[in-house]
Amino acid sequence: MNAPSKAPFKARAKAALADPVLKTAIDRTTGNAERKRAAAVAAFPEFEAARARGKAIKDHVVAHLDHYLEMFERNAAARGAQVHWAADDAEARAIVTRICLAADARLVTRAKSMLGEEIGLPHALADAGIERVETDLAEHIIQLAGEAPSHIIWPAMHRTREQVAELFKTGHHPPPAAEDPATMVQSARTQLRTKFLSADIGISGANFLVADTGATCTVTNEGNAELTTTPPRIHIVTAGIEKLVPSTAHAFALLRLLVRSATGGEMTQYTTFHAGPKRPGDADGPEEMHIVLVDNGRTKMLADEFREMLRCIRCGACMNHCVVYRQIGGHAYGGTYPGPMGSVLTPVLDGLAASRDLPNACTMNGRCAEVCPVGIPLPTLLRAWRRRSWREGLEPGSIRTGIGLWAQLARRPRLYRLATRIGLPLLRLFGRGGWISRLPLAGGWTDHRDLPRPAAQSFMDQYRAQQKGRK
Repeated sequence: MNAPSKAPFKARAKAALADPVLKTAIDRTTGNAERKRAAAVAAFPEFEAARARGKAIKDHVVAHLDHYLEMFERNAAARGAQVHWAADDAEARAIVTRICLAADARLVTRAKSMLGEEIGLPHALADAGIERVETDLAEHIIQLAGEAPSHIIWPAMHRTREQVAELFKTGHHPPPAAEDPATMVQSARTQLRTKFLSADIGISGANFLVADTGATCTVTNEGNAELTTTPPRIHIVTAGIEKLVPSTAHAFALLRLLVRSATGGEMTQYTTFHAGPKRPGDADGPEEMHIVLVDNGRTKMLADEFREMLRCIRCGACMNHCVVYRQIGGHAYGGTYPGPMGSVLTPVLDGLAASRDLPNACTMNGRCAEVCPVGIPLPTLLRAWRRRSWREGLEPGSIRTGIGLWAQLARRPRLYRLATRIGLPLLRLFGRGGWISRLPLAGGWTDHRDLPRPAAQSFMDQYRAQQKGRK
């Protein structure tokens, strides 16, 4: 799998904006997701009450995280699972790799897990000489393409059906007989079936960790998670410590929000709870179950202004409704998590100095917060990163100088009004048919979009004229 591009964010965004096929692929999926979510919420009158309950559940768990972690470990161990603790991504990779090597595993199947991407598990398995097979259909597609996920729910969102057909022609043996979706899905099923049945280890994530039973919960629409976790001799779960819920009832309360927000459905096809390895008399299941609980910056978030981000249930609604994501896609963000939630999490994971552009790549229109099923104030958290970047002197000198000049102008109303009265007529000179398609020294604003031609008068001048007309 290719590592995320190390090019600057602006260069990645510029390349994405210049790719018309990418825009087509994103529009097809996010537009459909937005419509389906709206319909699902409209058909669920209790949605706001459910959202308030979901927020309260997550806040309660975060406030008592140590208590529920100990409860989960105790109950998972009582069910026969082995619980491992990883302070960071390196330790998590080492634990999983060690389990695989101890089992002399040659083939590992993996159900979609963003936590696995976060800790760099695909690369770790490759470095250990272990064959990894992605079993989610979209993950299978991007594995064939040698790419990272571009969305947390639809990892291959950036690929069109036509591009997938070309990947399957070269990557499947035999290739699919036709390019219609049903035939291509059947081709993928044929390719993966033998892998499911011959894998030594199955690796999954967890949508929820149930504290009072020690169970893990996976949510899919394809059944690949069940085929990943059941036939192999060993099942490994990798999960962030914030995935805890007190009980199964609390898990279902959050599932009502997760599914509607992610795919616009009422319930996924497969919601499975795994509670330990196979017991005497069980018809199937793994002989060993390992659960790797990963911190990787999460406890640090408990003590700062980003604590509310730990409520995130990874539904993807924020990016489906984000005007920036819908223009540039997920890869332009350069981290594991794209979109608004990624712009908050990536500075935690990679450091603010390496990702300060992400919090600034936001229009602050608030759509992400409006649709978040657990009420995370994403624009507020993004502004917090902006403030921290300013305090730590990470903003380029040109930006600090420009904002300083703007501040000087804004503090002097007469000078500000004069500049506005001069600037508006000048901007209007570049307008054609009500739009500005080219603006000198401001190509970043007009290379890939047209700006509305400004009104002949400023808002305040129009307001004053209107008030005079009423007298």
